[in-house]
Amino acid sequence: MALIFHMAREAEWKAAEATGIYSGAAEDRADGFIHFSTATQVRESAAKHRAGERGLVLIACESDALGDALKWESARGGDLFPHLYGDVPVSAVRWAKPLLLGDDGLHVFPDLG
Repeated sequence: MALIFHMAREAEWKAAEATGIYSGAAEDRADGFIHFSTATQVRESAAKHRAGERGLVLIACESDALGDALKWESARGGDLFPHLYGDVPVSAVRWAKPLLLGDDGLHVFPDLG
């Protein structure tokens, strides 16, 4: 079972923990799906889409737990990215950890295992 990753804003994640459902950020809702990345893609995604942003939570989901709503679609550079066409049940989240910024302004990632 592969882990996939999403960078949630802290307030949105706290709301999800309270309700049991995460519906994504405004950007996700505008695109019609929740953006996820694999372990090899997530650092570049953070640099491109969340550069310098504080107050993020990195959530790790088991891809199999997201069911048929998870689609692998071509995106940046032709790579296949996981896109979820639905909400994330908090029960599908293996872990959620703060995504801090280092002194260099880049996000410091936890072990992605």
